[in-house]
Amino acid sequence: MDSLRTLKIARNGYIVIALIICALGICLLVNPGCPVDGLIRMLGLIFIADGIIKMIGYFSKDFYCLAFQYDFAFGILMVALGLVILIRGEDYSQLLYAVLGLVILMDALLRVQMSLDARKFGLGLWWRILIISILTGIFGMILVIDPFGGEGATMALTGTAVLLEGVLNLCVAVYTVKILDRFSAPPGQRE
Repeated sequence: MDSLRTLKIARNGYIVIALIICALGICLLVNPGCPVDGLIRMLGLIFIADGIIKMIGYFSKDFYCLAFQYDFAFGILMVALGLVILIRGEDYSQLLYAVLGLVILMDALLRVQMSLDARKFGLGLWWRILIISILTGIFGMILVIDPFGGEGATMALTGTAVLLEGVLNLCVAVYTVKILDRFSAPPGQRE
């Protein structure tokens, strides 16, 4: 598979997964009484799909090398967590929110670093990714702590954190993944 096609698959996959994550966040906000077992299955599948896309992205040749720079190890972790959630999710349903919060927090912290790297590249919208990363990280940390304890409040908090994670991933895919074909690339960058 050529590198341009791999990069397009990774970028489009990132966008699709981000939109699915946003939709899940909105569903959790609108319907905080959704069944936890359905949420467990959905998260397991999303984690696996997201992990696969992250690994594909890592091996693509992104012009800036920003969006996917930490995604190989994180992709493996996401696939592993997704499998554990699908296989044993009901056994760990009490830990689900904490695990989700940790994943969101970790991704947000990596995106803070990525946004600062984007600034060094001269990408003008790096600050948007930074702000969304910090906000997402705060909600991820609050989800880990779960200070509210009530099921409705926890589900609303989860919906907000998941929605922000989707928006963050969407911003990363749109603002930092630069696709250059061999005809528009600078002469030294053509294949």
